[in-house]
Amino acid sequence: MNRRMAIGVAVTAALCWPVAAAEMSSAYTDLDTARDCAVLESSQDEGDFVRMVCPGWRGYPVILSAGDLRESVFYGFPPPGDLPWESFGPFNATGNKIEWRLETNGATVVPIATIHRWFVSDPEDDTQKTEVLVIEKVGQLGERDGCAVGLVVATGNPKANETARRIADESVRDFACGADERLLVSGDVPLPSFERQ
Repeated sequence: MNRRMAIGVAVTAALCWPVAAAEMSSAYTDLDTARDCAVLESSQDEGDFVRMVCPGWRGYPVILSAGDLRESVFYGFPPPGDLPWESFGPFNATGNKIEWRLETNGATVVPIATIHRWFVSDPEDDTQKTEVLVIEKVGQLGERDGCAVGLVVATGNPKANETARRIADESVRDFACGADERLLVSGDVPLPSFERQ
């Protein structure tokens, strides 16, 4: 084999070599609105409303809006202007622990998704709650695009966390907020209604 052919074979082999997949892992942060969050705005004109900014993972903020016994959360860097309201139709509240799905490429670690447990009231009996894991795309400094990508009913579903992580790892990167349909996993317990406004 001459030298030119050997170089050609080596370059072709290098181009065909599989690129190492990004490593995925989890980190957790607490959401304590009474202790850690700063109020951005509040109103009592048309029912109680408050918007707070809270610490997330390593400088990524969490913006929580609450009104009429419902919550909406944006994770990461928000777009300019008004934030979309994303929440369940029935009364609801978020849990105090957020799981961040981290994508590691070499020395670069980026949180691409969050998994957050919500507690949603039964419209017929508000003492009964359905637990739902909401998988969200994290707003990055450049795109500033974040939204709910998937919903997994956790009540009565022992594989809810595993399913939510799979959705986060496989579906968040290319998800177009406001255009693509969310992935919905209900199981034996029906999924409460969820809307983006």
